[in-house]
Amino acid sequence: MKYVEFDSTRPIDMVLLGRVAVDFNPTDYYKPLAESTTFKKYVGGSPANIAVGLSRLGKKCGFFGRVSDDQFGDFAVNFFKGEGVDVSRIRRCEHGEKMGLTFTEILSPKDSSILMYRNKAADLALTVNDVDEEYIKSAKAILISGTALAESPSREAALKAVMLAKRTGTPIVFDIDYRAYNWQTPDEVSIYYWTVAREAAVILGSREEYDLTETLTAPGMDDAQSAAYWHGMGAKIVVIKHGKEGSTAYANDGGTYSIKPFPIEKLKSFGGGDGYGSAFLYGVLEGLELIDCLELGSASASLLVASHACAPDMPTLEKLKGYIADCKRRYGEMIARV
Repeated sequence: MKYVEFDSTRPIDMVLLGRVAVDFNPTDYYKPLAESTTFKKYVGGSPANIAVGLSRLGKKCGFFGRVSDDQFGDFAVNFFKGEGVDVSRIRRCEHGEKMGLTFTEILSPKDSSILMYRNKAADLALTVNDVDEEYIKSAKAILISGTALAESPSREAALKAVMLAKRTGTPIVFDIDYRAYNWQTPDEVSIYYWTVAREAAVILGSREEYDLTETLTAPGMDDAQSAAYWHGMGAKIVVIKHGKEGSTAYANDGGTYSIKPFPIEKLKSFGGGDGYGSAFLYGVLEGLELIDCLELGSASASLLVASHACAPDMPTLEKLKGYIADCKRRYGEMIARV
């Protein structure tokens, strides 16, 4: 069932706006970061990972973003090009801003942490002049990452994209994507998250992220209340994630669909959310039933926590479907469905 109507004549499936970063994941994992000495370098950042994930699944993606004018910027742009992501709207920084760096700590399959360096981050240098109506009109949908709202001038660029999307009839996906870095107060978070969420057709976030978004308008709601609140604002699909406990999608027709994680031997505890987002949104773009979208998302999340990288390890559709089929053969048809 198509909960969101997309203009099939538009050549780009989704334009994403927000963070492009560089991840350093230890290869000598299962020890504290202070003791790790060897790392592998990857392109990272939630919207960047989702763009690559959608591209691996056969969708055409574009990107509004800023990268540093140095070798790390080259690395990110070249990686995107290799994955088929359009880079025509990715700009180089002009005032010395540098790529955000993320060093990950993998203490155990269940215990990981992230150390981020985001002082004068390149992605937050995105300006209103970097966002144009023509590009948004070429896309079936646009994804706004919540991290892009953390500082000016990026937050104004994101809000301009929202306004142009509304004017051009382009459905908005809001990936709340909260990171404490760069934010000053919870009220500030709530102001900007609420402003974008109220315009979105699809909202993705954890329970904690919804609590932040609702701080100033409707605090203390449970999942069902949050879904009803955002449906009242115009959202078609509200997804609330609870990590290892699974996730639930609430449709504006009253339907509620839940999924559990697929069984897998984990390597780390981060990266799953971006795999989930890309595969779930692939299903939404395809007009699949919500439970099937959730199944794709949950399976992709499991594959990502079992891999060392994020963006480079995003599954193809063939791998994703093969993994789901194998799990169902081994554990039963309803292994992940609630």
